[in-house]
Amino acid sequence: MIIVPAIDLIEGKAVRLTKGDYNQKKVYHEHPLDAAKEFESAGFTHLHLVDLDGAKSGHIINHEVLREITSNTSLVVDFGGGVKTNEDIKLAFECGASQVTGGSIAVKNRSLFEGWLEKYGDKIILGADVKDKMIAVNGWLETSNLELFSFLEDYHSKGAKYVICTDIAKDGLLAGSSNELYAEIMKEFPQLKLIASGGVTTEDDLKALEDIDLYGAIVGKAIYEGKLELETLMKYHKV
Repeated sequence: MIIVPAIDLIEGKAVRLTKGDYNQKKVYHEHPLDAAKEFESAGFTHLHLVDLDGAKSGHIINHEVLREITSNTSLVVDFGGGVKTNEDIKLAFECGASQVTGGSIAVKNRSLFEGWLEKYGDKIILGADVKDKMIAVNGWLETSNLELFSFLEDYHSKGAKYVICTDIAKDGLLAGSSNELYAEIMKEFPQLKLIASGGVTTEDDLKALEDIDLYGAIVGKAIYEGKLELETLMKYHKV
């Protein structure tokens, strides 16, 4: 399992939301590059970078932060938030993203997202943000009528191998991850490279996720709030 530290961006700053609520925002770093360098120095190899302004507005906003991080670190960055057009995805890759995560676009413009899977292959991550096992879109501001497992089955059949699944009910609460949900997904789709996101708070959470045999786990607020030390996380980071 790889551990993937997360940086969420609003107005060029590193922030965290609680349950995806833009009104519950806390700024942790004025300069996200500082956080990225700290992760790299600790030994991490990957970074999850989310443009929350982009997710809300429908097009990439914070691409210069992406460029700054990829130009000044060797981190493998997956980038998401506001990637809605061919111009957006081209910009993300030009700014150094190794992978791009598409969530809302996979719901709202299926033909475009399927085209990206065909063109870019493993450089595309399917974002499955869920609320009560239903897919949520547009920065979690609305819930679709798509059920999680049928959504995964459909896109897995079309070539999606990497999936980031975030349980909105857990995100930012520091109350544990959705282990039962992830175990259920892995049982149904053992071939998926599933990356857990949301709620990872303790070493017990990490042990449980490791036991599920996930590809990776994203950790954000627990780092910034001092719940998990980087040294502890590194014990579970096995590339």
